[in-house]
Amino acid sequence: MQDAIVIIPTYNEIENIEAIITAVFSQSKDIHILVVDDNSPDQTADKVKELQKEFPTKLFLKSRNGKQGLGTAYIYGFKWSLARTYKYIFEMDADFSRDPKDLIKLYNACAVDGAYLSIGSRYVTGVNVVNWPMGRVLMSYLASRYVRIITGMKINDTTAGFVCYKRETLEALDLNKIKFVGYAFQIEMKFKTYLKKFKIIEVPVIFTDRTKGESKLSKGIISEAIFGVISMKFRSFFKKN
Repeated sequence: MQDAIVIIPTYNEIENIEAIITAVFSQSKDIHILVVDDNSPDQTADKVKELQKEFPTKLFLKSRNGKQGLGTAYIYGFKWSLARTYKYIFEMDADFSRDPKDLIKLYNACAVDGAYLSIGSRYVTGVNVVNWPMGRVLMSYLASRYVRIITGMKINDTTAGFVCYKRETLEALDLNKIKFVGYAFQIEMKFKTYLKKFKIIEVPVIFTDRTKGESKLSKGIISEAIFGVISMKFRSFFKKN
């Protein structure tokens, strides 16, 4: 029975999109794909439309008017998926930084081991990062440590963007109250799940920096993550999550 879907947000991923879609569909586990494209100038959406002719029953595309941020793309995808019958809902980038072969590991962590959120973690068994300069590795690792200290979450890779949610987890969160749109979105979603006391499992994966296309990381995104975490933790003292 088909019960899982991967949400892939895209903006200018024409160099990667066909390969990542093909790779996901080549896995032993039958997993559908929803691409949420933010009106990519490089015609990423047109490529997806071409591929829909080959995969008409399991490849879906939602095009938005402009670049609206990673978080809003995932929230859109979550709501779309929850309106259907999917039980396991994944987040994954289009850039091959995460190996599609690891999807089954995240799936099993939820479907077999009982996690309500499984995380493809770069840091649960050391530092599993390939092709990043040392400065960026340190920034990412220390950022996760910083978030862990501020929030109290027992998660090693708090900024990971390769995850699987059980349907019940997303239904329990108020998706309309998720505030962040950049990479801090990943932290906020984990924090909200943590506050609900859902079981979270980190699965070790290897992160490989993209070889095609451009990174979407910016100073604004980093700033949101650093300062947003403090305000997020502060709000948690006064509001129900």
